[in-house]
Amino acid sequence: MEIDPKHALEIKERQEEMELEQDRSKIRLNTIVALTIALVATFMGVCKIKDQNIVIHMEKAQASKIDTWAFYQARNIREDLYRSTSDQLAMQAKAGPAALQVATAAEASRYAKLADSQQKKKGALKTEAEGYDTEYERLHSSHRQFDLEEGALAIAVSLFAITSLTQKKWMYGVGLVPAILGIAMGLAGLLGLGLKPEALMRLLG
Repeated sequence: MEIDPKHALEIKERQEEMELEQDRSKIRLNTIVALTIALVATFMGVCKIKDQNIVIHMEKAQASKIDTWAFYQARNIREDLYRSTSDQLAMQAKAGPAALQVATAAEASRYAKLADSQQKKKGALKTEAEGYDTEYERLHSSHRQFDLEEGALAIAVSLFAITSLTQKKWMYGVGLVPAILGIAMGLAGLLGLGLKPEALMRLLG
């Protein structure tokens, strides 16, 4: 049986076209993967800078809260000391000599006013400390969003790399799932949105 040279040439050309189309498809997929990874990496870099600034502010808020509560305790001790001194002087004024009663009562009143002043200042310190605590919790919430963003995008980049190696298009689709989650959490952190997937955060501990 003789082989038709024209038919053999057509088969060879068809095979070459198929191989060329496969190469084009591979290049397209690799290009898409490379662009996606570049965009994701850039977004991760921006979020990392923002997260580092948040951590710095968290540390400042925490330090200010601790210092303020310490000052609160100091004023609390002063108040107790002034109040105790006032009570003792008041009792001495009642039981002491008549000549000293007026002076002792005046001194007791002075210490009572000092105690009241400490109580008032102590209340202001408590409000300030609670404000730092609220600020810390707000910043911590954003920090957790960036933690989730970083983890999700790291998984996405790994899946995109596997896509490039295996040339499995469906793997790229799988990688888009954590990528979308990571971008959503990153944008929430950048824009100060209240997006909090508590269930997932609890699962990740």
